[in-house]
This record gives sequence, C-alpha cells and structure tokens, in this order.
Amino acid sequence: MDATGLESLSASELHDRAVRYAVHHGDLGFLWNLLKVIPAAEAATGHESETTADLSHVSALLSDAIGAGEGDLGEALRPVYLEYLRQHPDA
Repeated sequence: MDATGLESLSASELHDRAVRYAVHHGDLGFLWNLLKVIPAAEAATGHESETTADLSHVSALLSDAIGAGEGDLGEALRPVYLEYLRQHPDA
C-alpha cells in the first residue's frame, strides 16, 4: 500500500497491519520497539499512572502492545505504525 493509502487508515488498522506483519515475519525488533515506546505514548495521552505500571510489569506491556491500536494510545503510536509499514510496503 502506498503512503497515501496508509495515511487514510485508522490507528487501529495501522496497528493491526504492523503487528500482524511483524508477528508473521518474526520481526522481534519492531515488537520490542513497540513495547519500549508504549510508556511514552501513554504519558503523552495523559495516562501517567499506566506508564509507571508498564515500566514495572512486562505483562502489562505485552497486553498494551496487543491493544495499542485503540483510542488515544493508538493515535499516539500512529507515527510508529506508519514508519514501519512504509518500510514494508507488502504488509
């Protein structure tokens, strides 16, 4: 999908495509990066209490990564998904 097509997708759709592609291709680097940027994205959306919990609980990060395409968090992570999908146009 071209850059214009990606821009028109919702944060949830971008998340689903990026995570599905990364899982399918075993791209642990992207998934690990996603886990690392979730706390900052949560802080940017005003969820500071979740940021503290995430930093101390890996299971919370994994749960967040699976649902990180929804709401304010999905929008905050939108640039991460767009960048990844632009690098992998076959996703």
